[in-house]
Amino acid sequence: MAKATQDYTKIFTDFLGTVPTDFSAVQDVFKNQAVLAEKLSKVALTAAEQSAEISSKWTKDTLSRLGSVTKAQDDATAYGKAATDFASFSMEVAAEQMAAFAEVAKKAQTETIELLLASGKEATEEATAAVKKATADVTAVAKKAAAAAPKAAA
Repeated sequence: MAKATQDYTKIFTDFLGTVPTDFSAVQDVFKNQAVLAEKLSKVALTAAEQSAEISSKWTKDTLSRLGSVTKAQDDATAYGKAATDFASFSMEVAAEQMAAFAEVAKKAQTETIELLLASGKEATEEATAAVKKATADVTAVAKKAAAAAPKAAA
């Protein structure tokens, strides 16, 4: 007597049909990524704006002092003194401006690290919650499928 073979294709098809597919998690990831990108862009644009302001101020200061170098002098040594004064001024201003650029970079770096750490923490929490939910859903479906399998075999 031939024993009836069980149709595993139907069982797996039924099982996969009952597995919940929730794409809201994908939408949440996309939304969170867009928010993070917006915040990071804001940090970068703010740093760029501040750097442009520093550069502009530096240029204006340099140009205003350059007038004393190009001014006609009565004595040849006055030209040397004017050039020396301008060089000293330039070195002093360069140090100040480099310190200002460093502060902008430091602030941008700090804000970026804070954003990435916060984002990582949120992503971990969301992933943990999603895995717990998926585990519960799949467990429930597996239990249903296991309960239905003996009935289908009969």
